[in-house]
Amino acid sequence: MAEQKSSALITDLTDSSDQSGSTTISTISEARAREQSHYSVSEKKLEKRLRRQVGRAIMDYEMIEEGDRVMVCLSGGKDSYALLDLLFKLQEKAPVQFELFAVNLDQKQPGFPEEVLPNYLSSINVPFEIIERDTYSVVKRVIPEGKTTCSLCSRLRRGVLYQYAKDHRFNKIALGHHRDDMVETLFMNLFFGGTMKSMPPKLRSDDGENILIRPLAYCEEKDLIKYAQMRQFPIIPCNLCGSQDGLQRQSTKSMLAEWEAKYPGRMDSIFRAMCNVKPSQLADNQLFDFKEFKIKADGGQNRSVVDVEEDAVKGSEKQVLNWLG
Repeated sequence: MAEQKSSALITDLTDSSDQSGSTTISTISEARAREQSHYSVSEKKLEKRLRRQVGRAIMDYEMIEEGDRVMVCLSGGKDSYALLDLLFKLQEKAPVQFELFAVNLDQKQPGFPEEVLPNYLSSINVPFEIIERDTYSVVKRVIPEGKTTCSLCSRLRRGVLYQYAKDHRFNKIALGHHRDDMVETLFMNLFFGGTMKSMPPKLRSDDGENILIRPLAYCEEKDLIKYAQMRQFPIIPCNLCGSQDGLQRQSTKSMLAEWEAKYPGRMDSIFRAMCNVKPSQLADNQLFDFKEFKIKADGGQNRSVVDVEEDAVKGSEKQVLNWLG
């Protein structure tokens, strides 16, 4: 039954009727129906593609289940706006019932337009709360002028949001990172951290009390840019960390953009590789037990540990195909 519900998350995005009966969802649905009447064919295709990608990611990683209370972190950037918008579209027609609640952290940056997010969220009848914490002053006091503030800023922000989720009993925290963010993070860790890791689509926090999900994991940034323009989201620029010159992420992003321009499809290939890891073909003794590497007998045939591992991967692929019919 769980598998049937997961599979239905994709197809029901566009084919099912509203099952929630919620006044909020009904109001949002009616408003969006009026807006969509003005969309071009290409814009409708873009929205459908993004909806299906979000639905597929949720299904593949079991991000959202029956009865979940999902806290959507909204920064005012294009990605988090798209995340909230697409999740509400999913909620309208999903075969499972779950709650969505938008949260923004006002970090007291000078010139931050405090009225933008409340006005937008109120206009579409989305339940929300604006948390006010002066993390900006902390960052400016601790980080020397000219140094990158991103690391400390993000740690402070995570701490506030994680605590809010626990205090208000949200069991899932939805973040707006997309496919390109995940690929960039992989290379940043390779180049600057000496480790092979990225942003996973689903993650349990270190204290085990929060589960983070990234429903935009399969979405490309170029599509999200177009979608934000199409939906006319009131974008709020980040002047504290995201716009700093010379950041490692910006240089990595530029490198990947050059690769993609020269070799179209490279970003997609890299992401597929992230989803198709072979621990026995790398060199991490903690991840794969090379010391105990032996030839194993199975049914009269000699099979290596690599064979066993590859069979397990094939079994998982077959299971996913069964879910999709």
